[in-house]
Amino acid sequence: MTLDIVLYVVAALLVVAGVAGAILPALPGIPLIFAGLWLAAGTDGYRHVGLWWLLGIAAAGLIGVGVDFIAGTLGAKRVGASSLALWGAAIGTLVGMFFGLPGLLLGPFLGAVAGELMSGNSALRSAHVGVSAWFGMLLGTLVKLVVSLVMIGLFGFAFLFN
Repeated sequence: MTLDIVLYVVAALLVVAGVAGAILPALPGIPLIFAGLWLAAGTDGYRHVGLWWLLGIAAAGLIGVGVDFIAGTLGAKRVGASSLALWGAAIGTLVGMFFGLPGLLLGPFLGAVAGELMSGNSALRSAHVGVSAWFGMLLGTLVKLVVSLVMIGLFGFAFLFN
């Protein structure tokens, strides 16, 4: 009984950290939420939230992670960026993950700007593409937050009504 309470508290802390991570790019939000929900389901013996619910929640999480990964690139593509700028935004996002919050915020922007400059476009056009990549990243963060709340909502629905 006491162990169950501890496990539920740990699960809740993981979910709260995951919601924070949906907004703060330094934390892996969706994986933390899924880990917390899985721990809560396991603590309950999977009586309320079983395999199919967890697979559905995982599918929602994968969509959120995927959108978050490509959002900066899609933002640059929306304004007609060159292929080098698209690659730059994607690489900037990937490399930025290793430099904490500043890298995650600046990576897509700097990558898109560098790629657009390498395509021979003006600095003004390159900055426009970089800002679009950055706005794409912000939209991706919003989608990630919504998906995080959907995951929690699915879990809550399954827990209450199964």
